[in-house]
Amino acid sequence: MKQRNIALVAHDNKKKELVDWAVAKAELMAEIGIFATGTTGRLIEDAMKRPVNRLLSGPLGGDQQIGAKIAEGEIDLLIFFWDPLEPQPHDPDIKALLRIAALYNIPVACNKASADYMIHSPLLHGDYVPDEPDFSDYTLRKTPIDK
Repeated sequence: MKQRNIALVAHDNKKKELVDWAVAKAELMAEIGIFATGTTGRLIEDAMKRPVNRLLSGPLGGDQQIGAKIAEGEIDLLIFFWDPLEPQPHDPDIKALLRIAALYNIPVACNKASADYMIHSPLLHGDYVPDEPDFSDYTLRKTPIDK
C-alpha cells in the first residue's frame, strides 16, 4: 500500500479547531504524511510533535502549492477548515484549490464532521485506489489554432 498524504489547511479563525482536531486524530494519522500551509503547518507540527511538510502561507502561494501537490498525485485527502463568516482576500486562490481537488477526484473535508467521516474511513487506511480522471477529451480537442 502506498503512503497516504493529507493536506491540512485552515483560515485564521479555524486554525485552533483544526489543530485540536489533528491532535485528537493523531493516532489515526500516525502513518499518514501531512502537508500544511504556513502557520497552520507550524501549529500542527508543534502540537502533534511530528514532522509536517510545511508550505507557504495560503495567501503567499501555499494554496497553489497544495493544488500542485494534488495535480502531481501527492495528496490523497484535503482537509480545509475554511471560515464561512469571514471574507478572504485570497478567495480566488481558495476557489482554485477546491477546483483542482474536484478535478483530480480528491476528497475534501471542510469542517470537523466531514473530516471525522474521512479520517475514520477504511478507504483512507486501506488499499483503495480512486478512479483517475481521464482528461483525453480535453487534451486531444482541436483548438482554433489547430485548424
